[in-house]
Amino acid sequence: MIGVLVSGAGTNLQALLDAGLPVVAVASNRREAAALTRAGDIATAAFELTEYWNRDKRDNAMADWLEEQGVTLVVLAGYMHLLTSSFLDRFPNAVVNVHPSLLPEFPGAHAVEEQLAAGIAESGATVHLVDEGVDSGPILAQERVPVLSGDTPETLHARIKEIEHRLLPRIVEELCAR
Repeated sequence: MIGVLVSGAGTNLQALLDAGLPVVAVASNRREAAALTRAGDIATAAFELTEYWNRDKRDNAMADWLEEQGVTLVVLAGYMHLLTSSFLDRFPNAVVNVHPSLLPEFPGAHAVEEQLAAGIAESGATVHLVDEGVDSGPILAQERVPVLSGDTPETLHARIKEIEHRLLPRIVEELCAR
């Protein structure tokens, strides 16, 4: 059973739903995240850091809630917070992230902008296991996309999202089959 963590619009969540994967819960660090609405009838909850006195308390509350929903695999789909070891220990080797670069290059929240500033010829998407670092966990799959002359962060990110929407569901499905 899959739990998805989101912070924004939820396009990667939608790709998982469209693939018919067993998503049973969606949690966010932002109450106003559009992805919570996109979840439809799936159980949703928000865990805003301002409601907890530290990240460990927040992450433990979120892990408790996910476990109550029957979640065994957690997918970060545009989730913009680092998870604490107390969360990751609850789901060992079962937290997956999708990132808009060919890791280990350009980890972090501004990967698309940093890639364009670096003048690279090729970008892509990476699906990886999550550890305590910033986009540093073991890589499960990658797919490349060219950086075109005149690309903006928006145009490059749109092409990367096309890859993410195909790659993430495939890898999650493979993980569910294990």
